[in-house]
Amino acid sequence: MGISYRKHTDGKWEYRITFQDPITKKQKERSKRGFKTKSDARHSAQAHEKKLLSGLEVDKKTLLKEYLYEWLNEYKKPNIRKNTFLIHERSIDKHILPYFKNINLIEIKPIMYQKFLKSLAQQDYSRRTIEIIHGTFFSAMEKAITLKKLEFNPAIGVTIPKPLKRKNKLEYMESSDIPLFLNEAYSYGYIYWIFFKVLLETGMRKGEAAALTWDDIDLEEGTISITKTLDFQAKNNEELFGDTKTYHSFRTISIRKGLVKDLTFHSEYQNQNKLILKDNYIHELDLVLCRNNGNFMPKSSLFNAMERILKRAALNQIPIHALRDSHAVLLLESGASIEYIQKRLGHKNYQVTVDLYSHISKKIEKDTLEKYENHMGDVLG
Repeated sequence: MGISYRKHTDGKWEYRITFQDPITKKQKERSKRGFKTKSDARHSAQAHEKKLLSGLEVDKKTLLKEYLYEWLNEYKKPNIRKNTFLIHERSIDKHILPYFKNINLIEIKPIMYQKFLKSLAQQDYSRRTIEIIHGTFFSAMEKAITLKKLEFNPAIGVTIPKPLKRKNKLEYMESSDIPLFLNEAYSYGYIYWIFFKVLLETGMRKGEAAALTWDDIDLEEGTISITKTLDFQAKNNEELFGDTKTYHSFRTISIRKGLVKDLTFHSEYQNQNKLILKDNYIHELDLVLCRNNGNFMPKSSLFNAMERILKRAALNQIPIHALRDSHAVLLLESGASIEYIQKRLGHKNYQVTVDLYSHISKKIEKDTLEKYENHMGDVLG
């Protein structure tokens, strides 16, 4: 490794470092000009030389975009679950890159990253969502340091901003509207009725329900084991089933006798389809909630059916996920504890459940107290 210095006609100094790439064995150069004195140039050159000797070969032309995809596909994908990979991918594609665009990796500074987090809060994202996005970025930057692509992590020391005051966005179906919804669903199509009824009765996520196979159902014991989720974008059957959202999503729940009866009928209904379609029935998937030919229910079909059924029933439009929240509200109305709801829904921790449903719980408590006061008024006069 050699260092040379040169004074330009404008009186400014430049240093130039020549060295051999340890992998390609090719000669490389690094230079910088604009120093007022040779001493300044020497000081900077020695610092740069130290970085090169320690293996910190920072390429100023490496785009953040290029590095993040390299980190995601080469260092994360082989070592994490599919759902975790998709969370990182979504954070990068939907949030990080649209904000930073074509910036170079080395150009990101802490104050710049702090402004990015603030922009997320201003878009009304929850604190948890911001933490997830931050986790993706932080992990990627830590790996960049290990790979000698960065000297420091620009995400260290930042503050996760408090989101703007969020409106209550919990959407659910009033218990009084559920019979009307299910009646209209049955008229629309039996396979949609059984799918949506299972969601309402179990609180499963749509991907968990779509992935149910008959070996997950124990009709004698009245239980459903939730062990996997369905990837609606899978390119083939080998990629169709994935892990549940989190470790805590892996669970076994009890179901009502009424739902056991429905699923028993549904099994017989499917057997009739198998007899009629024979080899045209997709037996190998063994899905519970599926099309009449045994194939999985496309997400678009479920969304369209939900929208049309609600419209026919003259009910407010709510997303399919609201059926999961509707189940939680039904449990609260029946007197179930938050702890029980947490375990049944497969939430990672107690606080997640509290944050989602505490205001509903308080409303139910208030309504119950009013009923009690009215009753005591009748009793005592």
